Amino acid sequence: MSVEGSLKSPAGADPGLDTRARLIEAAGEVFAEVGFKQATVRDICAKAGANIAAVNYHFRDKETLYAETIAHAHRYSVEHYPMDGGLPPTAKVEQRLEAFVRTFLAKILDPNRPSWHGLVMSREMQEPTLSLDTIVETGVRPNFHYLCDLVRELGPHLNPVEVEGSAASVIGQILHYFHCRRIIARLYRGRTDGFPYDLDLLTGHITAFSLAAIRGLEQQSRHRAENTR
Repeated sequence: MSVEGSLKSPAGADPGLDTRARLIEAAGEVFAEVGFKQATVRDICAKAGANIAAVNYHFRDKETLYAETIAHAHRYSVEHYPMDGGLPPTAKVEQRLEAFVRTFLAKILDPNRPSWHGLVMSREMQEPTLSLDTIVETGVRPNFHYLCDLVRELGPHLNPVEVEGSAASVIGQILHYFHCRRIIARLYRGRTDGFPYDLDLLTGHITAFSLAAIRGLEQQSRHRAENTR
């Protein structure tokens, strides 16, 4: 029997996933629940239906397993929720902003997305490890720069602080529906008009609100420039 075969333990595990994939899924759930420091290889392997030696065979140690788990969630995000929403760069800037908002919302509200993806990222921000730098450089920074470019197109007179502040405000509106989801569920209990869980409604509202704010800042900036001539 090969080493790989000897590491597999199908009891209680998804037979559709190989050992490495089961370990990543199980690790994601455990890391999301208790954090990196409190997670144990034993608990992860038990959830994955794998022998403890499997982590050493596939990942060497818990640190590498954690990094691979983060990378897996990031790859899933890039593949399923591209920041441009599939629009070409020639599309109107308003349409590209709307696509960005819609894609981001779809990612955090998608019931088919493994819940641990967002939760493990939230834990990483609260209890950062060395993986946070990788997350920022490979995921957060490119998305933020893309959004800043959209803001500059909408507000060519905005200064760097106004551009980055506007981009951060767009993201903040979107993340509100993830980080405050438990409060939101209670705050809007009994609503039947689709708010705040309807993707089209939220996309339209956040996009319209953001466009109005950015255009308002742009108008102020133009007036300042004209008054200093």
